[in-house]
Amino acid sequence: MKRINNVLLIDDDEATNFFNEMVIKQSGMVENVTCLQSGQEGLDYLTSDNKDANPTPDLIFLDINMPGMNGWEFLDNYKLIHAEHQSKQIIIMLTTSLNPEDEKRASNIEEITTYKHKPLSKEVIEEIIEKYFSNM
Repeated sequence: MKRINNVLLIDDDEATNFFNEMVIKQSGMVENVTCLQSGQEGLDYLTSDNKDANPTPDLIFLDINMPGMNGWEFLDNYKLIHAEHQSKQIIIMLTTSLNPEDEKRASNIEEITTYKHKPLSKEVIEEIIEKYFSNM
């Protein structure tokens, strides 16, 4: 079974983060899960020089609708951070939005690997890891 080291969940909803973290951990395919509640916290995490406290994520699940800095604004700022902080992360928009414009917009942003609807499931985690991390 393939395993990845670190997943970063960026979602302002604490209950959603709790549920998604539980699903990810129960999949047995991820070593570490970090939950953050804003786009700004995500950027701060990624640009931190303390990689012991903030290990580089292999995979980022990003919510669209968050107060302060939403997912789109996070991506605008993500593009501006130093390449070493971006590494080779897979970014997945994870949302409850049923607006087809959101999915279309996401498909036009190079940094977004794919777009998924909440909540996460073990099957979705397995599919993502198999599809995007099979060469590890």
